[in-house]
Amino acid sequence: MKKLSVVVSGLLLTGSFAMANDAALIKLAKDSGLKAIPESQTELFKLIDDVNNPITPAKVELGKKLYFDPRLSKSNLISCNTCHNLALGGADGVSAAIGHKWTVNPHHLNSPTVYNSVLNAVQFWDGRSPHLEDQAQGPIEAGPEMAAPAELVVARITSIPEYVEEFKKAYSPNVKIDFKLIADTIGNFERTLVTPSRFDAYLNGHTDALTKAEKEGLKLFIDKGCTACHTDIGLGGTMQAFEIHSKYSFAKGDFTGDENGMVKTPTLRNIQETAPYFHNGNIWSLKDAVKEMGSVQLGIKISDKDADKIVTFLNALTGEKPQIVYPILPPSTDKTPKPDMN
Repeated sequence: MKKLSVVVSGLLLTGSFAMANDAALIKLAKDSGLKAIPESQTELFKLIDDVNNPITPAKVELGKKLYFDPRLSKSNLISCNTCHNLALGGADGVSAAIGHKWTVNPHHLNSPTVYNSVLNAVQFWDGRSPHLEDQAQGPIEAGPEMAAPAELVVARITSIPEYVEEFKKAYSPNVKIDFKLIADTIGNFERTLVTPSRFDAYLNGHTDALTKAEKEGLKLFIDKGCTACHTDIGLGGTMQAFEIHSKYSFAKGDFTGDENGMVKTPTLRNIQETAPYFHNGNIWSLKDAVKEMGSVQLGIKISDKDADKIVTFLNALTGEKPQIVYPILPPSTDKTPKPDMN
């Protein structure tokens, strides 16, 4: 009986020690600026919704169709999903985005993931766009991307009666379908692409959501200083100085950031699924990316052992994706402008 009592006592002490360690690590993470995606759907909705473009089921469904519709491109071949593939972590799996007439992005810029992009403070690598609705306009009109003038996009959409009816349902019977509204509707859908992970569950108090190795990796991630840039709820998404301590070893393209040399920090959410890495997609190994950032941004050498531990934590940021049913798109009509490959 005495032996059993000692064993039970030991288990209780071990459990208390683990709980104390978890409480300390969660506090450290939050004090370092890390935030969790809320568990409450009500709180999450408050986070992702926009008073200027309120999320509604009708807008989201219409926005999803537009997101997948290649007729928003000049050639009728490229959709938003081409470069931000929801089956590939919201990215495209190539170093530089490829657009109209197989044009490689002239600045050799990589397509960032669309998942959790609503959590970014700014959009685009140079941060020139304040929100998703504004961002959605850019790639459609850009020559190296979808290459479709605004008037062509509007003509295509308004020539399709089913789309016109869906816009009326989503907005009002007298709605004017213009280019901005089309982009706003795509942005409305993109706002819903949030992927809570086991990391969020851990910060929300579920201490068994992460393994011991993942917790060790989180502690190291913080201790090394990674949260200086990869912080807040998006673990990225803000403008930061680049090449603080040394030159990036894999430079390609002429991109140098905004007018102040600042670059949008990519989110680390679902990072396991979004190789290749960095603005120019020149590193394919997550471990190598961690080590490169240690040198370039932090001025430290991160060992293979420590990089492996950090990667173990980063893999816990792979989140649960919203279920996306590929939409059946409404048919074109005789009035729909034809594809243009030029």
